[in-house]
Amino acid sequence: MWKNIVSTFLTLAIVLLIAVAAAVAWAKAQYQGEGPSAIAQCVQVPRGASLTAVSKTLQEQGAITNAYIFRAGADQAGKSRDLKFGSYLVPAGSSMEDIVAAITAGGPSTCGTEVIYRVGVRADSVVLRDINPETGAYEERVKYDPAVEDAPEAILSAEEQPDARLRIAVAEGVTSWQIVEALKRADFLSGEVSEVPAEGTLAPDSYDVANGASRSDLLAQMANRQTIILQEAWDARPFGLPYETPEEALIMASIVEKETGIPDERETVASVFVNRLEQGMRLETDPTVIYGVTEGRGVLDRGLRRSELDTRTDWNTYQIDGLPPTPIANPGRAAIQAALNPADTDYIFFVADGSGGHQFSRTLEEHNAAVARWREIEAQRGSASGG
Repeated sequence: MWKNIVSTFLTLAIVLLIAVAAAVAWAKAQYQGEGPSAIAQCVQVPRGASLTAVSKTLQEQGAITNAYIFRAGADQAGKSRDLKFGSYLVPAGSSMEDIVAAITAGGPSTCGTEVIYRVGVRADSVVLRDINPETGAYEERVKYDPAVEDAPEAILSAEEQPDARLRIAVAEGVTSWQIVEALKRADFLSGEVSEVPAEGTLAPDSYDVANGASRSDLLAQMANRQTIILQEAWDARPFGLPYETPEEALIMASIVEKETGIPDERETVASVFVNRLEQGMRLETDPTVIYGVTEGRGVLDRGLRRSELDTRTDWNTYQIDGLPPTPIANPGRAAIQAALNPADTDYIFFVADGSGGHQFSRTLEEHNAAVARWREIEAQRGSASGG
């Protein structure tokens, strides 16, 4: 009899263990498998929220199938106490494991309302965007020019939202003066800027900021980022470049930045100027002349005059030998890389080719022919437009 009881007990225990193992395997599959949502969703984690409250909300909005499994999985992963306040874009079909990873990693909000202050070479703009839940992509809702307009009420209201993402996006090739002037107009920043940072020392990039963040602190962040980018590129440079210091490489990078906006051309443009330096030629690049005229305070908005080409300034490379004394803009990472990794060419000239790029030449004869072709293209365009 006792043998039968023991046997039955063992059988039940085994069945129970199998059932538990099956349940655990099922729960694990639920936790790691594809989620139920057919669209991208914006997951909100309120400040001070508990995992229980968040999991309930996720189940209600259809991002997960089971709040209990979600909490158990987060607990098993040791992340149940790591919730980070913010808004997170969850792609369609995201697993519970993916969602836990997102809401416990933290970082800037990736969905919901976003206000971007774009600092451009020719103009600035402020854009209000929202996520389209069907596509998971941001869509522009309001846009204005802060230099000529007051901020619309929709943008002022968005800036005050506690979970709104605020960003300063600085384009490659803007000057330090342009950046400072833009930050002065960014009404969600605070504090005064005592002086314009040295030209070239601010990294063009996208910067997440909090409402009320310090302008001076943001400029310091930009400067620190540019220092790191330049030093990393300098440390990895090849042997034999005609720069004695990282600062000289930064000057060259700013010239490359202003000479071409085509990524595939940067290293070739850099090679032209490196070849000129090595051959003792003057750089003779128009953007340096323009900087001498404007001193970096905006764009020229017209062609250079012969008198300006002939007038000596510290930056006019038609009149001075070698590099100018400072950068002429804030170059981006790619331009810095190009200046320190120029293509291996024997080009010493280039001119616009009519397609947005440039024709590169090895000899003056080739260059003169390329210039003649460009002038023909300009004349045809002028004739076509009635000019």
